[in-house]
Amino acid sequence: MKMFPAVRMRRLRKLKLIRETRLSTDDLILPLFIDENVEGENKKPIDSMPGQFRFSIEGAVKEVSEAHSLGIKSVLLFGIPARKDEKGSEAFNNEGVIQRAVRMVKKEVEDVVIITDLCLCEYISHGHCGLVENGEVLNDPTLEVLGKIAVSQAEAGSDIVAPSGMMDGMVKAIREKLDDEGFTDTAIMSYAVKYNSALYGPFREAADSGYKFGDRSSYQMAFSNAREALREVELDVKEGADIVMVKPAIFYLDIISKVRAKFDVPLAAYNVSGEYAMITAASEKGYLNREEVMMEGLTAIKRAGADLIITYFAKEWHPSR
Repeated sequence: MKMFPAVRMRRLRKLKLIRETRLSTDDLILPLFIDENVEGENKKPIDSMPGQFRFSIEGAVKEVSEAHSLGIKSVLLFGIPARKDEKGSEAFNNEGVIQRAVRMVKKEVEDVVIITDLCLCEYISHGHCGLVENGEVLNDPTLEVLGKIAVSQAEAGSDIVAPSGMMDGMVKAIREKLDDEGFTDTAIMSYAVKYNSALYGPFREAADSGYKFGDRSSYQMAFSNAREALREVELDVKEGADIVMVKPAIFYLDIISKVRAKFDVPLAAYNVSGEYAMITAASEKGYLNREEVMMEGLTAIKRAGADLIITYFAKEWHPSR
């Protein structure tokens, strides 16, 4: 092996031809919050996530169209209903906020991939991701409800349903229900590896999904665990997941890398609200350059092995960067 001075690594660093990891708008998914309580084309700022908003249905259509014009062709939609109950009934209401939003986006914006969050936390009065009895989140009874939500979203036109509640067996239950109802082409993007992270705080404000008692440690993963992540992915793939996800992203690059090394399936990573909020706050203070840190972070997620990145920075990224 030749060494210095014959080999000079600096020769190639200025040439973009040898860049190993390349990011494209095709890799990015824009998450949007749609609030049934917001009217017209108005939008409501999310205080803990400067630059992010809750949109009305009409406003969300406009936002999807604008993102599409920038090359962002995939969106992940979260709904905030006007009414919540202990069963999360609005989640599977065919005239619910997400169902109406999906139909309107499909009508107004061509060539857009719509992914719909499939969980009860935004729709249920206590804010947990499943049905509750005597203070306990119930796994198996929740599965039937998730199936109903999936069918409702598929009927509205969702291309991909994204179960995020970390209920055991959720992918199997959803796949069977979709297939039974004739939605065999509706894909499932499973939150296969979702950690019980402190980085979700701003999201809970954005989606109005804070829980009223306990925590989510009984169904979300402990941040200390890595091998468990591989078991979770294996189970979801066997149950029929088309895409698996790791959440959060930047704090869990090692997990993304481990999943990519072991599984040859499409892999998404969620660049979560807390990661966005930290970068935004630091840049507003002048401690960091927002654009540079955004690019470094997104590239790191891609370099670790993610095929798709869900990020609030999606509209800010541009192919020329």
